[in-house]
Amino acid sequence: MESFTTEHIQTLSSLVGSDRFSTGRSSRELHVHDISPHRGTLPAGIVWPVSTEEVSEILQYTNTLGIPVTPWGAGTSTEGNPVPTQGGLVMDCSRMDRIIGVRPEDLQADVQPGVLRKTLNHETGQFGLFFPPDPGADATIGGMIANNASGVQTVKYGSTRDYVMRLTVVLPNGQVIHTGTKAPKSSSGYDLTRLFVGSEGTLGVVTEATLRLAGLPAHHLAATITFNDLESASRAVALMIGSALEPAALELLPPPLIRLMNTEKQLGLEEIPSLFCEFHGISEATLDEARSLARELCEDAGAIDFRFGVREKERQELWRARHEAWETIHRAHPGKETLIVDAAVPISSYPEMVVYAQQLVDEHRAIGYVFGHAGDGNLHVVLVGAPEDSKEWEKLESINHAVVQRAVEIGGTCTGEHGIGIGKRKFMALEHGTGCDLMRDIKNLIDPKGLMNPGKMFP
Repeated sequence: MESFTTEHIQTLSSLVGSDRFSTGRSSRELHVHDISPHRGTLPAGIVWPVSTEEVSEILQYTNTLGIPVTPWGAGTSTEGNPVPTQGGLVMDCSRMDRIIGVRPEDLQADVQPGVLRKTLNHETGQFGLFFPPDPGADATIGGMIANNASGVQTVKYGSTRDYVMRLTVVLPNGQVIHTGTKAPKSSSGYDLTRLFVGSEGTLGVVTEATLRLAGLPAHHLAATITFNDLESASRAVALMIGSALEPAALELLPPPLIRLMNTEKQLGLEEIPSLFCEFHGISEATLDEARSLARELCEDAGAIDFRFGVREKERQELWRARHEAWETIHRAHPGKETLIVDAAVPISSYPEMVVYAQQLVDEHRAIGYVFGHAGDGNLHVVLVGAPEDSKEWEKLESINHAVVQRAVEIGGTCTGEHGIGIGKRKFMALEHGTGCDLMRDIKNLIDPKGLMNPGKMFP
């Protein structure tokens, strides 16, 4: 659907107010792509609801008339997850940004989906608490739930799924349901909360969430550890995870990416294969033990240098540079787009995957940066090229396909944290087999008209 009739416009405007509905071309064009190279179909209009009731009324109306609806958070996804593929209506949830309440005695917060991650952590930090999932970008909580987002601290704290306790969800027909409880555990019925976490808006719209919080760590220990090659650094990762050291973050960085980071941030890092590590503890003594064991294990894997006890300001700069790795790569190659490979494998297979991915990049003479959240087996390869150059882009796609196929073959996944969206649809059957058919059945049961975020998840 490329445009709305006068009747559509009048009705949708009446449901939310004319200031929160737009058919203006500039607003529509802002919602036709995320940070990926995927481009969607220009939506017919944008609506900004502020309550569960408004979302329900909107979906009742669109469901009756067969209007496709694409939920939208902050637009920071990397696989075209919130990009409209059939025009229709984009439901921008960014104005549903109320922190309903923080309950420190329960280590919980109740929020609307448009709350930004950093805003939530600023509020909860006053109580010595935080929401641990950290995808780097200042994503909305609703987007993080839809994508089951994670990031550099997943190795210790887990992903978004581990922190969602209760949801209010509006189904495609406008029906409002509540899933989960505020109790720390439950063995009651099917786990509907987990069904919606990671569903990318294909089953409904999350309008409220109860999130579990964690205590802010009392002490940090940051470190950079260098190696002669990426394989040795990857082996060190497996040793540290297997030793129950429980690092809070464990990132693998290659020389080319460190070189870009040094150029842009003047970090002064050695441009050799490196691990960025961080440990959290309740005391300095706990961290001293972690430091000692980490050094011993990394030496066994071939480490050549250690820098423990990085100062707080330097620590923040290091992690800021790591979080901005994609932006740094993008700026270093003006006029080009990036294709981000995102696969995850068992920890024991991580060294093999790192070497395999680097060999593919070298053999194809491609521009590519191999790095990742090594602590949880999450490998990224950021490939750079021009989508309009079909031969060059096909080369990048072949690398992407080969890495994903190898990851799945050894028991891994086609996406560790970026979700399926548009870019990963082709890998669903490869990873899930006949399980993909069951997922389709669930989708068809809840959304029989196929109106919620169409064109996503399934080939």
